[in-house]
This record gives sequence, C-alpha cells and structure tokens, in this order.
Amino acid sequence: MAIEHGIVLDFATVLGTSAIGGYIANKLRQPVILGYLVTGLIIGPFGLQLLSDAAQTEALAEIGVAFLLFALGMEFSLSELGRVRKIAIEGSLLQLGLTTAIVAAATTLTGWAKDLPEGVFLGVVLALSSTAVVLKTLSDRGETNTPHGQVMLAILIAQDIALGLMLAVLPALTQPEDLGQALAIALLKASAFLGAAILAGKWVVPRLMSAVAATESNEIFLLTTIAWCLGVAFVTAELGLSIEMGAFVAGVTIAELDQADQALSKILPLRDTFASLFFASIGMLIDPHLLIEEIFPILGLVVLVMIGKAAIVTPVVLRFGYSFKTAVFAGFGINQIGEFSFILAAQGLAMGLIDKKLYLLLLGTTAIALMLTPLSLATAPWIVKVAGRWSWVNKYFSSLGEPKLTSMPDELAGQVVVAGYGRIGQTIVKVLRDQGYPVLVIDNSEAVINKLREAKIPYLFGDADSELVLEKARIDRAKALAIALPDPASTRLVLQHALKIAPDLDAIARARDGAEIERLTNLGAKEVVQPEFEAALELTSHLLLTLGEDSDDVRQLTGTIRQDCYGINPPPQTLAIEPQVEPEPQEMAA
Repeated sequence: MAIEHGIVLDFATVLGTSAIGGYIANKLRQPVILGYLVTGLIIGPFGLQLLSDAAQTEALAEIGVAFLLFALGMEFSLSELGRVRKIAIEGSLLQLGLTTAIVAAATTLTGWAKDLPEGVFLGVVLALSSTAVVLKTLSDRGETNTPHGQVMLAILIAQDIALGLMLAVLPALTQPEDLGQALAIALLKASAFLGAAILAGKWVVPRLMSAVAATESNEIFLLTTIAWCLGVAFVTAELGLSIEMGAFVAGVTIAELDQADQALSKILPLRDTFASLFFASIGMLIDPHLLIEEIFPILGLVVLVMIGKAAIVTPVVLRFGYSFKTAVFAGFGINQIGEFSFILAAQGLAMGLIDKKLYLLLLGTTAIALMLTPLSLATAPWIVKVAGRWSWVNKYFSSLGEPKLTSMPDELAGQVVVAGYGRIGQTIVKVLRDQGYPVLVIDNSEAVINKLREAKIPYLFGDADSELVLEKARIDRAKALAIALPDPASTRLVLQHALKIAPDLDAIARARDGAEIERLTNLGAKEVVQPEFEAALELTSHLLLTLGEDSDDVRQLTGTIRQDCYGINPPPQTLAIEPQVEPEPQEMAA
C-alpha cells in the first residue's frame, strides 16, 4: 500500500506543480509547455527531488504521448489539407527534405554527429516546427486567416502528418550498417499496417463507434475510445514500429466519422492531463548544471536554427508563387522547433541514436526557440519594410510578382475593389452585385479563388497590399475600395498604397480595435468600421426593443454610442456609383 500511496503522491505532485508552472508561463505570455518543462526540472532528480519514483511518472507520460498523437490524428482533415494542398504537400516535403539534408551534412562534417544516421536524426528533429505555439501566436495577432497564416498552418499540418512516417522509420536508424534494408523493412511494415488501418477505418471503426454511440452511455463511449487508441498503439509497438505512430493512425481512422467531435471532446481532458506529465518528465531529465555550462553553444544553436530555417522556408514559399511579404512572414513564423521534436528526441535517446549531452542541448535549444517565436514573427514586418527600401529587391520581386491567376474584364473603370473575400468581404460583394455594381475582388487564397471562379466574380490573385497588384486592379479608375482583411498591418499597407496611386479614392476599411480606427482614419480612410463593435451594438438594440424601449430612443442611444466610438470619423459616406452591367469575366494569364 505504501508503494501505491507513493505513486498517487507522485502523480498529485506532478499535476499540481505543473498547473502552477503552466499558470505562471501563461501569465508571462509564454507557451504552457515551458511551464511544464521548468516544473519537471524543479521537482525532478536534479532539482528538489520531490518524487519517490520518477520512472513511474515517465511510464505514465508514455500514455500522454499516445493521447497527444491520437488527438492530433482526430483533428486531422483531408479536406483542410486539400485547400492548400500544393504548398502543404510539395512545399512541406521540400522544407523537411532540405532542412534534414542540410543539418545532416553540416553536423556530420563538423563532428557534431558521430555518423550519418545521427545527423539524419538531428535533421528530422530540427525540421519540425510547433503547430501549437504558432497557432496561438497567429490567433493572438488576429492573423490566422491571412495568406501567411494559411501558408504556415498548411506546412505545419503536413509536418504533423509526416511525424507518423518519421516515427515509423526511426527504429531503422539504429541499424546504420544496413540502413537501406532496415528502412525498406520499416516502410513495408508501416505500409502493411496503414493498409490494415484503412480497411478497419472503412469497415470496422464506423460500425463500432455507431454501436457504442447508440448506447448513449458516456462511460462506454469514453472507454471504447481509449481502448481503440491504446490498442492500436500496442499493435504498432509489437510490429517494431512506434506507439506514437499507432496512436496517430488510430485517431485518423476516427477523424472523418460523425462521432469524431464527440470522441475528441472526451479525450481532450485526458490528453492535456497526461501530456503535462510527458513534458514534466522531459524536464526531469534536464541537468541545469550542464545547461549552464553549455549555455553559449545552446544560444548559438538557437540563432543558427531560427535563421537557418527562415532561410529555407522563405525561398520555398516564394517558389510556389506567394509574395515576398507572405514568404518572409512564413519563414520567420515557423523557424522554431516543435513540441513533437521532444517526442522524437526522447525516442532517439531511448534508442541510443543520441547521447544524454546532445539530448539536453536539443531540449534547451527547443525551449528557447519556442519562447522566441512571437518575437520572431513580430520582426517579419520590419524585415519586409527594410527590404522594400532596396531597389534591387523591388525590381527582382516585381519581375516575379505578377498575379498568377486573374479573371476580370480587360477594361476596368468605375468598379468597386474589395480586398479580402472572407465573411465580411463576401457580404459586401453580394450586396453590391445584387444592386448591379461592378466589383473586383483581390485575395491570396487558392480556395477563395476557386469560389470566385465558380461564382463568376471578377477576381485578382495576389496580396492586396502590393502596389503591383493594386495597379493591375486599376485602382486609379476604381470608384471605391473596401478593405475587408483580418490583418491590421496588411489593412494599413493596402490603404497607404492605394491612396498613393489614387489620392482621391473613396476607401473604407475594417478595424480590429479602437486604436486601429484612429490609425486608419489618419491614413486617409473615409470610413472605418469595427465589426465586433457593430455586432454588439445591433444585439443591444434588439434586446432594448424586446424589453419595450421606444425605437426612436434606441436609435438615438445607439447613434450616441456609435459617435463615441467613431467620433474621429467623418459622417458615413454614400458611395456615388451608377449601376452598370457587369461584363462576363474572362480568364487570362497575368
């Protein structure tokens, strides 16, 4: 009983201290993962030694890894990847291949890696980026749906998928004397397993989950989901593959089912609980004395990794026809090392692919790179701005920057240009077209372009904040410009560049917050609207009318509130546009 009590006490200690560490990290605006790592360092054998049996905690952490990959598989969607499949598949493979090859060659030649398999392993670890941290940073900046946000997420999704293949072939790297044969056997096993998983996902899993869901028992549904995750993981372990790969594939088999959301909602609390154990267990392996001794090599590695990955990602994104700005933002957004690199590093240490010292160097480098991600992304606009001052850069990218997809009338005049075709842009375009006004949409999303093409709406593919794209849209002949972009920085650039070309243009813009209203107005916008504020105002008006308030009083009240928010704005402008018959769009190469 004493041993059992010891396990319970260790479990409670790790979870309690991890909660405190995660809370502090969150307050410091850092990834909670870093809080878990520091927690493990403090309570582990190199810290306060609060645990009676660290090995038991590490065993429980294995379950956390399985749940992490299982949830990742359930969140994976082929349709999501299909929207940006070219950059996601080809671009990510190119980025992963280049990063792995460069790191493998550099570490082998310099002696950092004792042989080529270790160099390849290091390349694979450093090639991955952090989906969780990047997504959180983009969300905080309101840039998830921007072109660079979509490109980054596309590459990250593909990296997460590639993780399954990496885990499958990882054991083969432990046999350097016959690496080719070992890789072939590993790939054969993985292919056989994937084939069986596809069949199970098509014929067995849907029937099983439907039957369990029909019981309407949350307990049975949860137990079945856990059993499926750990059962498939056990099968892959018996095949000589990895537990992590099995858990990921188990999640993928559920991803497209009607019960996927229900299963994910049940597994997420377990995933988060056991994942904190995993990251804390990694922290327990960190020797702070060694980190202090190696701090300068670690900082040097951080600089090399972040600059090196940015230098690899940026040209890759440019190669697929995206703008210089989008490429730079993507390059400096995914130039860290991912949380799943911890899993690969731990596997490599267990398999003897790397020694303890190199493992700790990887941990320190990864942790610091994750911390610097928001700062790295924040430097991207400055880099774009500075590079834009160099004439040779402008000349070079102008030669590459012609929009690659267009569908618009040959002669443009009197059109309304709408920058961005999200929810707001779609509403603007629909109303204008219903009233017979000519419209031209600018967007930098292949999925959006496909929608516009199907709807036969004139469009121009490219970044709306590019002077080249605005000139192509004949902004100088436009009646008005509506900027419906979610990215504040891009909104400001569009406004500046458009008014530089057409100073008298009637431009209206979307603002993300109150401070942005003043900035855009000072830049020359005739009207600025904050969607969230307008939505709140309409909801309040409806509630007041429902409660019996007089409609004139409500109108006067909302007008006063609106004036307080938009007080620096001129009165709303009326677009003086004569309805015209919109010509049939013609596709043409830019």
